[in-house]
Amino acid sequence: MPRHFLRDDDLTPAEQAEVLDLAATLKAAPFESKPLAGPRTVAIVFDKPTLRTQASFVAGIAELGGFPMVVDGNLAQIGTRESVADVARVLGRQASMIVWRTFDQGRIDEMAAYAGVPVVNALTDQFHPCQTLADLLTIREHKGGSEGGLAGLTMTFLGDAASNMSHSYLLAGATAGMHVRVSGPDDYRPDTAILERAQEIAATTGGSADYVAGPQEAAAGADVLITDTWVSMGKEQEAADRAAEVFGPWQLNDHLVGLGADPIVLHCLPAYRGKEITAEVIDGPRSVVWDEAENRRHAQKAILTWLLAADAGDTGGAR
Repeated sequence: MPRHFLRDDDLTPAEQAEVLDLAATLKAAPFESKPLAGPRTVAIVFDKPTLRTQASFVAGIAELGGFPMVVDGNLAQIGTRESVADVARVLGRQASMIVWRTFDQGRIDEMAAYAGVPVVNALTDQFHPCQTLADLLTIREHKGGSEGGLAGLTMTFLGDAASNMSHSYLLAGATAGMHVRVSGPDDYRPDTAILERAQEIAATTGGSADYVAGPQEAAAGADVLITDTWVSMGKEQEAADRAAEVFGPWQLNDHLVGLGADPIVLHCLPAYRGKEITAEVIDGPRSVVWDEAENRRHAQKAILTWLLAADAGDTGGAR
């Protein structure tokens, strides 16, 4: 059975570290590894808007020697025109791997069940694991120890704590042995089951995972401060309910940055200056968002390479 990357805890702590090490290696020598030479095809399917995800996967697959077959989800109408299972069976015979940006997590779980090749989550309503791999790589570069270690660092996410980004930070950060805090309004708390899963992982890695109600408490002493848009894709109809009157205290601004421990600032983009983050912060000296955006390519190349090796039985991380 192929390995998949559908949510952040699909990787064990050791496997996550292995993928991040591989990402650093591939970043240092971007054209030396060609596991997709042939070229082998990777199907990339988009049901939602995209810029960084499409650009980074297309560029990364090309650098790995492969062919990125981009599929417009609006034309394919997966789940409407034909079932997810039938599409999975078709794409699995045309491509070596499938990357999908879609809506509910159940859709990508079904794709993985029927594809017969590795499937990668390029964003769902519940998780965004490729983004968090890129973010962990960025944190290692700017805050990691002598060997790029992440364990013991404090990472705080401010904003919609019920979002896919919040959920992925909880799982990925706990897996890395970090102390993860997510903070947002009371009506935007993380999914209880995901928070409990992150706490379960943290108990094995020496990290922690918590919902912290107050933004100042959450930001205090943090090594990494993160935010994202207050209105996630697919929730545009809720924009009026997510106004500054509700989310304003969680805006990532100079005051909250000043409470951190010489923090770096992340934002997965697109950013709305003056809303979830101020222009002074995202364009300021603590911001590493452009490194973060670039690192999508390197982190995604690493997970694709790792999954190919696992599928071929060439990595000890395969299970």
